[in-house]
Amino acid sequence: QGSVDTKENILIQPEFSGTLISLTVKAGDRVSKGQILARVDDAGMSQQLASAENQYSLAKTTFDRQKNLWDKKIGSEIQFLQAQTQMISAQKAVAQIKAQLSKTVIRAPFSGTIDEVFAEKGQVVAPSQQGLMRIVNLGNMYVSTTVPESYIGKLKVGDQVDVYLTSLNKTYKGKVRQVGNFINPNNRSFGIEVSLPNPENLLRPNQVAKLKIVDYVNKNAIVVPTAVIQEDGTGSKYVYVVEGSNGKTGTAKKVIVEVGKSSDNVTEIKSGLSSDDIIVTEGVNTISNGMKLNF
Repeated sequence: QGSVDTKENILIQPEFSGTLISLTVKAGDRVSKGQILARVDDAGMSQQLASAENQYSLAKTTFDRQKNLWDKKIGSEIQFLQAQTQMISAQKAVAQIKAQLSKTVIRAPFSGTIDEVFAEKGQVVAPSQQGLMRIVNLGNMYVSTTVPESYIGKLKVGDQVDVYLTSLNKTYKGKVRQVGNFINPNNRSFGIEVSLPNPENLLRPNQVAKLKIVDYVNKNAIVVPTAVIQEDGTGSKYVYVVEGSNGKTGTAKKVIVEVGKSSDNVTEIKSGLSSDDIIVTEGVNTISNGMKLNF
């Protein structure tokens, strides 16, 4: 058993304290990566940026002129270095204000759907409070679960998995996308992740899933219903086959078999039977070796 999840399911929080002056989305809206979702009042930083850019422009002009003079060996080196330092300092001041201003614009970190909005336009927000909204991408779903350590070496990335969603009564075909490298000492298991398609957009985080993992394949296996396999007093497994069949009658023959894997009420027979044997499937508990059969 596992749980459906997505790594793209986050609460979007403001990085800047202030009044929420713009909120452009509502619950249920689909958004693209980088799309503007909201804006926080910049508290006058736009004007600070304009002033800083003017100072940088002046400092750069002064530096360019000083450099031209210095290239012609006019003026002192200290004047050239001072002009260069002032230009670099003004440039960094502009970059710093721009970085702060960018935090007032809240953008979608990935493409997805706005699941819920917790804030309202005009509300004062801060980085320490509850998120502004939740964004979820249901296109990159997976199931996480743990499996016993006995499956080490039997599971690898790319293996097919049947994932049954109890709430939907549907089975999806998934693939192992990650196999853990750590054994939990408490339950002797390791984690895996199984990627899931979501074409109908029905999967949701935290849904319960049941997984059937293909850990063994034998394309030429002979299988019989598990219920027809019996065990004698020596511990040997056996089945009854029909010997001398003429289409309507035959004789029961006890055949010792070596069994292999079992799945979905059938069991693999590793030796003792051939593919053309007729297996007795009804009344196996009431017949004996050599008994005449009608069918």
